[in-house]
Amino acid sequence: MSVSDWLHSFRHSSPYINTHRGSTVVLVLGGEALASDNLLNIIHDIALLSSLGIRLVVTFGARPQIQQRLDQAGHPSGFEGGLRITQEQDLPLIMESVGGLRSWLESRLSMGLVNSPMHGAKIRVSSGNFVAARPVGVLEGVDFGYTGRVRRVDTDGIERLLELGHIVLMPPQGYSPTGDIFNLSYEDVGSQVSSALKADKLIVFTDDQGVLDEDGSLIRELTVRQAMQKVSDHVVSGHDADLLRAACDACTWGVRRAHIISYLRDGAILEELFTRDGSGTLVSDDNYEQIRRARVEDIGGVLELIQPLEEQGILVRRSREMLETEIDQFVVAERDGMIIGCAALYVYPEEQAGELSCFAVNPDYRRGGRGDDILSMVEHRARAQGLARLFVLTTQTEHWFLERGFEPSSVQSLPGPKLASYNTRRNSKVFVKQL
Repeated sequence: MSVSDWLHSFRHSSPYINTHRGSTVVLVLGGEALASDNLLNIIHDIALLSSLGIRLVVTFGARPQIQQRLDQAGHPSGFEGGLRITQEQDLPLIMESVGGLRSWLESRLSMGLVNSPMHGAKIRVSSGNFVAARPVGVLEGVDFGYTGRVRRVDTDGIERLLELGHIVLMPPQGYSPTGDIFNLSYEDVGSQVSSALKADKLIVFTDDQGVLDEDGSLIRELTVRQAMQKVSDHVVSGHDADLLRAACDACTWGVRRAHIISYLRDGAILEELFTRDGSGTLVSDDNYEQIRRARVEDIGGVLELIQPLEEQGILVRRSREMLETEIDQFVVAERDGMIIGCAALYVYPEEQAGELSCFAVNPDYRRGGRGDDILSMVEHRARAQGLARLFVLTTQTEHWFLERGFEPSSVQSLPGPKLASYNTRRNSKVFVKQL
């Protein structure tokens, strides 16, 4: 990367740095991630996030490490439904494995060598008995022993440490009032802790880029409904399905967004948080792309969106002054603070007609039905104002409108004021849709 490219990227990351400062982010790292060659880079990135004022909770798993320790001791261990069956005799070995990983992670986060990314970080790492657990019990005749589920999270205790600037480390263990210790699913811990804290983000690390479609391509965005459909259709299965369910549960229970990214990709977490499109799969319960009425502060974004289309002659030129007076007629599609689509509705009440105008979508975001969503918003506003029909003048997108219920019409069908201002040099075609 050249210096100019680096400067461009760094400058454009500043809105995300400002947005994430003070936010609560829960990271979920499986035992496989802790054993990967890329872990040191992840540790460096965690330190960077902490230095940028992000409140971090790190939950981790230990399945391969536990399995290795049980195998060494000659303890057979089985799984049912993705959960390890934990015998009482296994608990000391599991505690040894988890405790060793916890200490090792604390040591990695305590690094501060000169000429290293961690120099001067002075990170404080805390852990504790923040998770109360209950036994899974007997399911379909299988006794899971000391395998448990999260019962309650001590959010007050975690919040106090986060306010002090500590990174809170959450092992896959929980405790009961009777003094028992339970082996927990780290996915369950990450999901439950993030939802209890009402975290801004849950970030789950996996060995793939994110969630993959049937053809192996990365799925950039999923709603909870779409994600669970992928699981039901077995597009996503096995451990990947467990991770996706955890992300969906967190979003359903109050986490704004969950991200599934690769622990093998260097800088994946930075790319996910500080670039517009990220590196993995975003799961959200709500639509993080908001379609809404435009405001005065959107004028700059609208101008940036429509100017290239004006220069190509696709849209009629509009000055900033014109937009300032007409901004109430606009709706916009906003994605992470960027205007990626817009349209205006001009009303002709005497004819019960409305003009769909200045309809534009950023070229990078024209897939996924964004244009349809904007059109639906405009149609909703038109019906709310008692309009009977919607018309549009276009020079290049007639088929798009035909596919959405618009029908060809004549210039003479335009409302009187619009007909009087019709530009014969543009020779725009007229299409009408009855509402």
